[in-house]
Amino acid sequence: MRFLVFFKVLTFLLGIVALAMVFPLILAFVYGETIMVKPFLLPVSVTLILALLAALSARSIRIRFSAVDGALLVFLAWFFTSFLGAMPYQLSGFFGGFPDAVFESVSGFTTTGATTLKEVEMLPRSLLFWRGMTHWFGGMGIVVLTVALLPLLGVGGFQLLKAEAPGPDKGDKITPKITETAKILWIFYVALTALEAILLMLGGLSWFDALLHSFSTMATGGFSTRNASVAAFKSPWVEWVCTVFMLLAGLNFTLYYRLLKGKFQDIINNTETKVYGLIVLAAVSLVTLGILPGEASFGDALRLASFHVASIITTTGFAASNHNLWPPLAQGVLFFLMFIGGCSGSTAGGIKVIRHVILFKQSKNEMRRLLYRRGVFSIQINRKPARKELVYGVAGFVFLYMFLVFIVAAVTSLSGEDIFSSLNVSLITVGNIGVGLARVGPDYTFHDFPAYLKWVFSFAMIAGRLELWTAFIFFSREYWRR
Repeated sequence: MRFLVFFKVLTFLLGIVALAMVFPLILAFVYGETIMVKPFLLPVSVTLILALLAALSARSIRIRFSAVDGALLVFLAWFFTSFLGAMPYQLSGFFGGFPDAVFESVSGFTTTGATTLKEVEMLPRSLLFWRGMTHWFGGMGIVVLTVALLPLLGVGGFQLLKAEAPGPDKGDKITPKITETAKILWIFYVALTALEAILLMLGGLSWFDALLHSFSTMATGGFSTRNASVAAFKSPWVEWVCTVFMLLAGLNFTLYYRLLKGKFQDIINNTETKVYGLIVLAAVSLVTLGILPGEASFGDALRLASFHVASIITTTGFAASNHNLWPPLAQGVLFFLMFIGGCSGSTAGGIKVIRHVILFKQSKNEMRRLLYRRGVFSIQINRKPARKELVYGVAGFVFLYMFLVFIVAAVTSLSGEDIFSSLNVSLITVGNIGVGLARVGPDYTFHDFPAYLKWVFSFAMIAGRLELWTAFIFFSREYWRR
């Protein structure tokens, strides 16, 4: 019974991904890219047939998932989706092998933006479009989209959304019905993507470049249609537009709903948003001062600083300049931002700002206890007392996050990479950042890493995208005893 429900939901989800492949398939016909017809048509046909058979054979099953079921289903969803997404890459012949194809697919869906390609511009337009679409679907979450459609299957979706949602507090629903919440989030996501694409076209970009860079920006992904990323366009307008929308994508999407409803006080009182803004302002100021001597004007320095700060803190991974050549102060600030990430409930990766806020406030309380032995202290988030369990959960997450970063860095260093480059690789993959410093700066790719490391990096990207718990729960004895 439960196996049939899992099969039903998974094939439904894969069917959505297969339907998305129809768009690049159409482009392949439009642009005469006949070599790309089979790489898209084959996985689309097979997957849609399976999805149709599953829908017909299990249409009467109705069930609601437990938290454990939700975790397993979400992990399997990302696993199978990544392999399905890799099929066009593998069949196209433009990638070095199956590990490269899977790495590219995982990097796309997890919105990491790291690539194994040395020459992005040699890809057919249909394949470039598919790369961008993997970002866009992965940004808001393919599972979130599935949750919006689950009533069609008679399946409850709250546990699925909790298992995938980014941030320490999973219970924030903007409407009583979880499916309505998922639909509203997608509406804002689509609207902001369309708005950015229009603004980029006003800046001189073609509809193709504008749309794909909007996909990457709103998903905080980083895939570009150019080898030099956004720097290839040499347009201050494009860089400023991308900067603004990267920062918007790094905010909690539920705030847009509250803004639309006129709940301005909720935004003013939002602790994470205020700290996020302060971090961005401080980082931009420091980076601007750091690179100012090497730039033509203060305006250029401010633009590049704002762009790269937004790119790193939101884990987008775009580049408008080679920050590997910047002075140590600027590089140090960017490296520090790799440990922070965007806001909870956003498309950004990383540890998340709110977790740093919670740990900082808890550290202050511990120091107060040394001074006032009988004092009772609580953490205030959004001007409301936070649950004690939240602190425990955040502490456990940060430990597990840094533990995985250490493990991936150690495994990478065994291949001969220097320790700083290995640490950057680890932060990039676990935090879904896409670009870092040293060996994995803007001018480098993951092409030359051994195949076994690409499998390690792929797991790290999925684990980071699922905020670790959903991926690591399967390594506990308690899970298998249930």
